Amino acid sequence: MDPTALRTLTANPDLIYRIEAVEAVTPSSCAPPLVLLPIFSLIDDFNSTARRALGYLSCGTGNPIDDCWRCDPEWHLHRKRLADCGIGFGRNAIGGRDGRYYVVSDPGDDDPVNPRSGTLRHAVIQDEPLWIVFKRDMVITLKQELIMNSFKTIDGRGANVHIANGACITIQFVTNVIIHGLHIHDCKPTGNAMVRSSPSHYGWRTMADGDGVSIFGASHIWVDHNSLSNCADGLVDAVMGSTAITISNNYFTHHNEVRSSIFCTS
Repeated sequence: MDPTALRTLTANPDLIYRIEAVEAVTPSSCAPPLVLLPIFSLIDDFNSTARRALGYLSCGTGNPIDDCWRCDPEWHLHRKRLADCGIGFGRNAIGGRDGRYYVVSDPGDDDPVNPRSGTLRHAVIQDEPLWIVFKRDMVITLKQELIMNSFKTIDGRGANVHIANGACITIQFVTNVIIHGLHIHDCKPTGNAMVRSSPSHYGWRTMADGDGVSIFGASHIWVDHNSLSNCADGLVDAVMGSTAITISNNYFTHHNEVRSSIFCTS
């Protein structure tokens, strides 16, 4: 979010003054995160008050994301409320909030070009917004990169879901993706193969590095409450102008790097 957009969040004259000061010294193409941090700290009270007004802050764990949804004993009936719980630069990511639920019932990935209905790959390539959940515990071993389409949530809550021992997740040139509650590990380089990225398009993919989650030229991305380990390259790799990203509450083990190289361009 740029400073101009931040002004709409408050009527506080002091905050408006600080936002205008940021605008005066910041190129329109890139608002440096370190400059915006004082502003975000000032509007923290605004965010907290807004969440309380939504009515699902009924207990306190000390974690604002958890407090936003875990305190509802029937959270599983209101899964999409998670989309209102984001913090940080990716807090406006809505994922598949405005779409229907898609239940993954098949852990297979036999054909990356023509995925079966009920598989995770079939879900994430659809053009419509989808909130993707899992029918049961499963281990999904992907033959090729799982190429996400825009406006998708992968919600692993309530099941023990592993994406492991194969390719992993690619979020490339898309927007509004939420990844929550998965175990992502032992990701391997794959590629030199055809892979479908939407119902109407598939194409040739060169070799992928073996990242757990690769974010490439994407925006409004939230990666939360996942465990990631032992991938061939990075665990989370955000590059090539990716913006508005929050990586929160994840457990990283057995890795060489968790890299975020986010560039601003004129």
